[in-house]
Amino acid sequence: MSTVTQSVEQAAAGARLLGLLARDLPPDRLTSDPARVAPYATDRSGAPAGGEPLAVVHARRTDDVSTALRHADALGVPVVPRGAGTGLSGGATAGEGNLVLDLSRMNRILEIAPQDQVAVVEPGVVTAHLDRAAAAHGLRYAPDPASAALSTIGGNIATNAGGLRCAKYGVTRDSVLGVEAVLADGTVVRTGRRTVKGVAGYDLTALITGSEGTLAVVTEATVRLRPVPVATATLAAYFDTFEAAADAFQ
Repeated sequence: MSTVTQSVEQAAAGARLLGLLARDLPPDRLTSDPARVAPYATDRSGAPAGGEPLAVVHARRTDDVSTALRHADALGVPVVPRGAGTGLSGGATAGEGNLVLDLSRMNRILEIAPQDQVAVVEPGVVTAHLDRAAAAHGLRYAPDPASAALSTIGGNIATNAGGLRCAKYGVTRDSVLGVEAVLADGTVVRTGRRTVKGVAGYDLTALITGSEGTLAVVTEATVRLRPVPVATATLAAYFDTFEAAADAFQ
């Protein structure tokens, strides 16, 4: 297939996709104006996008995500899921003709269950906001990436984010009990549980966590909360060489 023919077919698929999305999504869910789409071409890494994205779908519910993925999959249009865009690795960079799936408006904390020490949240919830909401119940959301004040739970799950507290509590994967997610063809699935113990079957939740949107797009997460420590302390140690620092941890 020649480059010209391929470009024509891609343009036709993009135009068809825009028509289907305009038909099936509420008017405020779709942005196709190039000037308004341009800021979504890259994330905080500043990695070059390699062209302009086709459009942005501003999802507000799981049905929006399912509709966008179903149509894009049928037409062969690449989709780039995006949270707050705080990533530094270029994971949310959208190239020429890509459809950006913006999840930042799915930002509700659906439930905090102190007795079960779990929360159910949408992917656009800012990490620090969940931590503060849990603190009102004497609990905390343990993962604390450096971007916690800006990054979202969905982005943390996609990248399996860590943070300084991961030395005690583990990384994001260790705090995600279950997810609702949408597969590439628009199928909605649920994985995991909301109990501390759940050992039967394949651990699909752990597989999706850290998959960078390549397996599914998370639209809801059930996460583990932890009791706030009675007290905390900070210890600083200084070493003259790397070898001396390494020896101190043996």
